[in-house]
Amino acid sequence: MGNILFFSGVGLTIGLKSSLQFFMKRSNYKGTAAFGAGFFFVVIGWPMIGMILEAYGFIVLFSGFWPTLSVFMQKIPILGWIFQQPFIRSFFDSYRGKRVPV
Repeated sequence: MGNILFFSGVGLTIGLKSSLQFFMKRSNYKGTAAFGAGFFFVVIGWPMIGMILEAYGFIVLFSGFWPTLSVFMQKIPILGWIFQQPFIRSFFDSYRGKRVPV
């Protein structure tokens, strides 16, 4: 049920055509295949293996959004202060590919 809601949410948010282009992009094949295989394993009754594969696929698919997420999190009132601390900031910046001196 959650997988159906996930795909519907992505489709409604960015549109059906853009969703298909995102999931079928050559650089996203690995994540799409892992997520699809995980869905298959959940359906046939192996939920632990399926959820692990889905989590891996989700991370691979959306790992490119870390920089956007880190900037957004730093701008949230009150909570943003936590994400602007040097240790947390360096953690996000390491995913972005650049290190900020502490």
